[in-house]
Amino acid sequence: MEDNARNIESLLESTTEYVKTSIELAKLKIFDKVADVVSTLIPHTVLFAVIICLLLFLSLGCAFWLGGILNEIYLGFFVVAGFYGLLALVLHFFMNKRFKNLISDYVVKQLLK
Repeated sequence: MEDNARNIESLLESTTEYVKTSIELAKLKIFDKVADVVSTLIPHTVLFAVIICLLLFLSLGCAFWLGGILNEIYLGFFVVAGFYGLLALVLHFFMNKRFKNLISDYVVKQLLK
């Protein structure tokens, strides 16, 4: 009877250690995936910021150039703003699902990697 009690106690201790180890392993796997996704997104975010700055200065240059051609600086800015407005509408209506699928596929791919 005493042997059974020791065996059950030993089994419970082993099970407890196994559960603790499994939980710790799951935490480490999640941490690894999050670190991988973040480390991939940071360079892309920096590149995105650089591209935004490039587009900003190109837009300003085009606005001033068009304003000089139209003899009113503000008209150049209106033309550039109108171009971006039309581009936003086209992207919203025709490319919204594609961008959403592209981004979600990318994130899932990174998480399952």
